[in-house]
Amino acid sequence: MADRSPLIAAMLDAAFAAGEGLKRDFANIAQLQVQHKQGLDDMFSEADLRAEQTVRERLSSFRPEYGFLGEEGGLVAGDDPDNVWIVDPLDGTTNFLIGLPLFAVNIALATNGRAVAGVTHIPLLDETFWAERGQGAYLNDQPIHISSRQQMIEAVLGVGIPFASKPRHEQFAAEMARLTPIVSGIRRLGAAAVDMAYVACGRFDAYWEQSINAWDIAAGVVIVEEAGGIVTDTLGQPLVLDNGTVLASVPQLHSELVDAIAPVDG
Repeated sequence: MADRSPLIAAMLDAAFAAGEGLKRDFANIAQLQVQHKQGLDDMFSEADLRAEQTVRERLSSFRPEYGFLGEEGGLVAGDDPDNVWIVDPLDGTTNFLIGLPLFAVNIALATNGRAVAGVTHIPLLDETFWAERGQGAYLNDQPIHISSRQQMIEAVLGVGIPFASKPRHEQFAAEMARLTPIVSGIRRLGAAAVDMAYVACGRFDAYWEQSINAWDIAAGVVIVEEAGGIVTDTLGQPLVLDNGTVLASVPQLHSELVDAIAPVDG
């Protein structure tokens, strides 16, 4: 077993507890009450709320002084202004609600705005990715590393496609026109946490999205970087967790990808 710090152990405990609840809810999807955030295309359910409450309770018992930023409940400031948990309790809610098992519990700790530890737990696939700065990245306690593929024509990419109420649809169409002729494949999984985990373990060579939230990617930033990857914004600039875009990739393809997804408006 990989050597887990008390921090990682606490984060894994919270992720596993939330994951067990999500598995129970997944078995009873038809009974869940579904609500909408801004439009019919942006859903959440009782399962999201229960999972976030579970994570918050577990993490608060470990470090009650830390702040907590959750997708469903927003930011709750803590007595320690430097440390904040960043949590998406159910990344891939649409997948979950249609019965697709590609969804994850995403937990990160950010210190002074930088993600320093992350856990991505995919309950129905029995896969748990985790990393802490300077300690490497792991899948179910086995070390992982990014892909060694060297050329774009070999690359398989993950992408977040903007749904109806999200912006930048023209940008996405341009990206597809540029990339599909020069890569091996492009996949849209519907859960950024899973996409980033797949970059970290070498299944994907990159993942990008032009409209994304901090809780979707914070855990993945640490996991990808500790596995040897690069994470920037989609312009290739240093990532700010709440800047709204992300590009996670293998170093050898990063600059080509930045060019391929450059803004259509110049």
